Formats: sequence, C-alpha cells, structure tokens
Amino acid sequence: MSIQKVVVDTESYQWVPGGSLTVQGWKAVEGESAAILVLDEKGEPVKAEVKFYPRPDVVKRYPSYAAQADELGFRVKLGDFEKNFIKVGKGLKILLKAGAEEKVLLEKNASELEEGWKAASIQYYVDFCGLEDRKITIRGWILDLTGENNLSITDENGNEVPGALKRSFRPDVAENTGLESVVPENTEAGFAFSYPRSEFEGKKLVFHMKNALVEKTYEISMKKFDFSVSKVGRLKKAIGRGKLAENRAILKKRGITGLVEQVKDSVFTDEEQYMMWLKKKRPSALELHRQKHTHFDYEPLISIVIPLYNTPQEFLRKLLQSITSQSYRNFELCLADGSTKKGPSAFVKKFYGNDPRIKLKHLKVNAGISENTNEAIRMATGEFLMFSDHDDFLEPDALYEMVKALNEDRNLDLIYTDEDLCDEKGERFFAPRMKPDFNPDFLRSINYICHLVMVRKSLAEEVGLLRKQCDGAQDYDFLLRCIEKTDRVHHIPKVLYHWRVSDTSTAGNQDSKTYAIDAGKLALTEHYARLGYEAEVDYTGIFIMYKMRLKLKSEPLVTILIPNKDQAETLATCLDSIYEKTDYPNYEIVVVENNSEKEETFAFYEKMKREHENFQVVTYHGGFNYSAINNFGVRRAKGEYILFLNNDTEVISPFWIREMLGFCQREDTAAVGAKLFYPDELVQHCGVVVGIANYAAHVQNFKTRRDNGYFGRLRAVQDISAVTAACMLVKRSVFEEIGGFDESFEVAFNDVDLCLRIRETGKLIVQDPNVELYHYESKSRGYENTPEKLARFKGEVIRFRKRWKAFLEQGDPYYSPNLTLLNGECTLRKEHEVPEEWEKLFPNGEEV
Repeated sequence: MSIQKVVVDTESYQWVPGGSLTVQGWKAVEGESAAILVLDEKGEPVKAEVKFYPRPDVVKRYPSYAAQADELGFRVKLGDFEKNFIKVGKGLKILLKAGAEEKVLLEKNASELEEGWKAASIQYYVDFCGLEDRKITIRGWILDLTGENNLSITDENGNEVPGALKRSFRPDVAENTGLESVVPENTEAGFAFSYPRSEFEGKKLVFHMKNALVEKTYEISMKKFDFSVSKVGRLKKAIGRGKLAENRAILKKRGITGLVEQVKDSVFTDEEQYMMWLKKKRPSALELHRQKHTHFDYEPLISIVIPLYNTPQEFLRKLLQSITSQSYRNFELCLADGSTKKGPSAFVKKFYGNDPRIKLKHLKVNAGISENTNEAIRMATGEFLMFSDHDDFLEPDALYEMVKALNEDRNLDLIYTDEDLCDEKGERFFAPRMKPDFNPDFLRSINYICHLVMVRKSLAEEVGLLRKQCDGAQDYDFLLRCIEKTDRVHHIPKVLYHWRVSDTSTAGNQDSKTYAIDAGKLALTEHYARLGYEAEVDYTGIFIMYKMRLKLKSEPLVTILIPNKDQAETLATCLDSIYEKTDYPNYEIVVVENNSEKEETFAFYEKMKREHENFQVVTYHGGFNYSAINNFGVRRAKGEYILFLNNDTEVISPFWIREMLGFCQREDTAAVGAKLFYPDELVQHCGVVVGIANYAAHVQNFKTRRDNGYFGRLRAVQDISAVTAACMLVKRSVFEEIGGFDESFEVAFNDVDLCLRIRETGKLIVQDPNVELYHYESKSRGYENTPEKLARFKGEVIRFRKRWKAFLEQGDPYYSPNLTLLNGECTLRKEHEVPEEWEKLFPNGEEV
C-alpha cells in the first residue's frame, strides 16, 4: 500500500456561532483504502466529521485513478471550533494514513489557527476599479461579522486620502454568501470610493478594514492605473502570453465571437456585464418612436396607482419622467399623497399639474401603505391596475409590453415582469431578478412577482383591496389572494422595472423588514387556510423568504422503492438512515434486487427481513434497466404513494416523508423532489432545468449547503419541470395513468421524461429544498467513461431531444430565457452558446 498523490484544495474557516474549520481535497492511495486522523498538538484524537466522496473531475484528469473514483475526495470538518481550539489554545494536525505511510494534510499551531479563524470575521470583494468622470472609483462590499464595519483609506505612507467614501445597503451580499443569520442588522455592506485622479500623488491606495479581532488591508497600485482588478490589468491577463494557447483553441472551436465572449468574461465584472446586457436589450429611440405610433386592436386604459410618502424630489422626478414618457399612451396616474410634508404634492402640481392623465389626492391622514394605496385605487377608472413604489422607476416600454401581451391573450388577469436593483442616483443597475413563468409555490416562498405587476381591476375588486393588517407585505397578501381566483398569469421576461436601493426603500433598509416578515407569515398562513390546508409557516432568515409544512389530512401508506445490486454496505447506510430518522409511521420498503452476486448481499437482505416487518425484497431478473426495474417494483408495491430512492442515499431530514407528502397530497400536485448533497455538502440536486447542455441538467449544483442560490432557488420551495428520481415522491394514481417510466430510457433521462409527461397532465412537480439527503452518486453504476456507456448515453440524448423537441424549443417555463443554458449557474445568457458537454458528445456538430 502506498500514497500516490494528495492535494488539499481548501482550508476554510467560518466565523459563525461556534465556528468551524473545513479542509477539503483528494487523495489517491494504491491498495486498501486509507484513513484520515485528526489530532491535537499532543497527538490526542479530535472529534471531527470525515467523509470520502466521488471526484469525477479528478478521474477526468487522472484516468489511472478511476478504480478509486468513489472515494477520491475527502472532507474534514471540525465544529465548535472556537470552543475546542481557540479558547483553549490548541494546535491541530490532520494526517492521511495508509498502512505504515503517513502524509500531513494540515498542521497548524494554536496561534495560526486563531489567526485564520479571526481573519474569517471580515470578508470583502472589489466589484469595480476604474476611472469614472476622471475620478479613481472603487466599489465593492465588506461583511464584518462582528458588526463593527470599520473602513478607512490611506496612501502607502498611511496618510488619509480625503476622497468621497459612501457606505450603502447591499442585501444581495448577505443573501449570496449565505450569511444572513450572522450578519448584524443594518449592516451597510456596500462601499463606493471616488477621488480625482489628478489630485492623488501617492503610489498606492490602501483599504483598511478593522475590528477587535483582525485588521485587513487591500492595496491598489496606481502605477499606470494598471492593477489586477482594473480593466487594463484584467485585459492583460486575458490576452497575455500565458493565454495564447487557450485563446487559439477557443478561436478555432468557437470563432471570433466565442473568443470575444471569453475575454469579456475575464475583463468585465458581473455588474459591468449586466449593464452592457441591459443597454443592449433596451429599445432604441427608433423603436420607441415605432411603439408610440403603434395601434393595437385592444388598447385598455391602465391605471398606475402609487402611494406617496415624503418622497425625495429627485426620486419622484425620475419616477414621473419614466411614466409620462411611456411609449404606450393610454394610461392614468393615480397618486395618493399621505406625506407629512407638502413637498411631493407641490412638486406634482408645479411640474405636472397640466397633465390630464395625472390624478393627485393629498390625504388628510396618513393611514399606512395599504390604505393609502387603496385611496389611489379608488381614484382609478382603468380596466387594469398597475402598481409601483414611489421611489422606483420604469423602463419606457413597460406599458407597451404589457398591452402587447394582452393583445396576444385578452384573458390574462395578472402580468408581471423582471426587475433589478439600482443605486440611489438611478445610474448603476445590478442584481437582476430574472424570473420564471407563473410559479405558485415559488410565490408562496417569496414574493418573486413583486415588480412590475399589473392586475385586472375586476379581479382586484373580487378579492378585495389591500389589507391594513398585512402592512409591510400588503402586496404579497394581495397577490396570494389573486392567484386563489385565477391562473391566467403571464410573465414578460424583460427587465422593465428598477428597484432603487436607498435608506427609505425595502430594497435597502433592513429596518423595514421586521414587521414585513410577520405580515408575510400572516398572509401566507391565511392563504393556505383559504385553500383548505393548515400550514406551519416559518421565516427562513433570508430576506424575505418563508418555508412551510402542510399538515397531513391522512397518513397513507408510502412505498419506498430502492433498486439494488450488491453494495450491501451502501444499502445498509441508506436503510439505517431511514429506520433511525424517519418520523412518519406508515411506510414500507421494497428493495428491487437486480443481479447481485455476493453472498453477503443476500445475507443482509435476510437480516433486514428479520428485523423489520415493513421490509421486503422482490427480484427483477432482467439486465440493468432503471426504468424497467422501477416499473417492476411499483407493480409489487402496496403504497398509495411511491417514493423512488437510490440505494446510495442517506436521509438527513427526519420529516422528509411527512413534508413531501404535505405537498403531494394536494389535488394539483403529482410529484415532489428533494435537495441532495454530495458527501462534502456541495449541492448535487435541487431541481432539473430542461434545456441545459441542450438536453437537461441539474441547476445550481456544486453550490455549498449554505448558499441560497440564484434568486433563492436553493432555499425556496418551488414548482419545477423535473426532479431526479434519486429521491422522488409520486402519486401512484398519476404514475399508473401515464404508464410509468419509459423503458426505452434505460439509464439517463427516464426521470426527466416521466416528469414532463406528468406536467402534460396539468399536475405540478414541487422541488422542496427543506428535505435533505446525501447522495453518493455513481457508487452503484460507475461513471459514463466507457465507449459502450457513452454510446448508450448519446442514443438516449437523441431520443430525449426528439420526443421533447417542442418543449426544448419553447424553453423551460420555470427557468428564465435570459439565463444561460451552458450550465446550471444561472448567469446571463450569451448570444452564441454551445455547451462543452454537447461538443464532446457531438464533436462534428451533428443536429438531432
């Protein structure tokens, strides 16, 4: 036995209550499997969580390690780090041991551990560094988890630089880093610094970030203004000598367009790329002129209703300009001013008093956001109501796009668009919300519809106007009541609304969220009650997202169906987790035996039969065909619900069956999926997007367990087009109605195909990220790394694309057409996308 190679990828400290240290990497060991020892500085064993897991990326690079593929990766996590190491001043040593051979993975004395832990209390990132209006401009964010949040800027000699430093709320930062639970309230994470380039005489700018635990510095060289985070510096890296071979390969494979896109990815920040994307998507002056002279067959009057409250003049000016310059002209603006100051009403009268489309009512009493909005609604005479906040603004074609959609379908009751955030000046745009089409369960998790939204007035009158008891979440409550009465909801996948981040807005002011959370819980609880379900609603800690559990109306029998070939140890882990953790009483387990060869496997079956009355084994005698095996198992199952489960899974959530049943018991729902993790707690599955890689793939996988995902999709219960059958609960009646799994899909796409056929019946598929399991993927069947397996996979890709050609062309309704299909990262879509996996399967560009 010998250690062939060891690589430590990350050493990650988390400054959270209790603290933690995680060490990850991979190892290749010839002979028997190795062990990892975690010791303190005295050589005494230390309690730690050690897991081994597959690393297909390593196998791809080093094919000779394929035999060890299932356990190449390792992850060591030490919890209660502050208590067990920092406070007692202990050092740490982590060893890889294989026979008599040892290899040190990590060795730190007490002071080094303390230094790393303290450093994790401050995190920062520079988003932009460049010249704007002849000023040095640096923007970014800092999260100081102690709450001190100190930032100062000097030159290289320590002299203070008296530039303009502005702090701002950046709610997207805590969300995207998964640190909402530990970020102090009112943290101004964002910063922007500017200083005239001509007045700065130093050679460096030094950013100082300091709290009681640590002081960090970040230096920016002024030499030729060519530093790593500037455009010039990034451009040099992208096209420099070290990139020549890579760029030639990209040019040969994807042409000049592909090379330009690659360079842009390296040079421009995400915010800059989004700004360019938005500019390109905006209608030109010529297009706006055309829109203004377009006459639709149906041109309804739209009443835009807005409550004003001490609105800053510049915000109000921008809002009114954006409305009065709309390319669709048949609208009225209804303003109800509940301000304690005369400014907003005076401004409207002075500059817009002669515009007959604008109605203004100054309220004698400020009755709160709901009642003030209702006053604006009572002024409305239009067929549709459009809602906007008083400090935001619209794109000039917002109303035009709404009316265009109505002319394509006059039965629509509710229309919404995409949106983004902007700075106080309304000049920088960021954090775009690229939304799915109508997704009722996503709406029940978070008010994703939000802005811009237009509702048929008769529907608003039917459900009742805004309710004062839901102030803070009044729009959320209103939308929930609307979707109880209609499903004629339409999404326009265009950014037509800009949500201003300021101290007075809910986008920027974290003080505004406390009462809004309680109001949202009330709205959601009452919504489910009206639907006939008792819901337990909790706040997730994420701005502003809820999770809920529906009380079961009965406890039907659930059959857990597990295919298995040998792998007794793997299956035992799965079964033990079910029997030890599951809090739902009425289930049976049916293992579908498929060509096992080891005596220990059958001995294990007999042991389980003796120990558990609700355990049985049925034998499928054919070759491996996942679809056929599961169809066979269903025919021998007794349950009203079938829970398809891989043998290489391990239950984490005790309530997993109970919660999945809660959603699946609904009349409109046929299947529910879970959130699965690799053993290193990176996401393996949280829903499937049909169209990724030109067929279908998991979305937002390889994120950490703490990540919220794009627009919260790793945390929010939502409707989705497909989920993996590695853990999927299905109504047996619907499964049998559609004929079960298609057995022509032997290994791949059988679950996606099943889900799409379920969707054709009109039933929903729910992805529930609160139900968590580990998935030791590829242990059972191995990787797609042989010519035979690749040929089979290619054939199934072709079959899948032929069957679902129309769906693929139309696009997954639960995934924005503005987001990439190269992978599941939810970044902006580029003009010419060719997925790398597709190129490997079809290197000659074959069309299916």
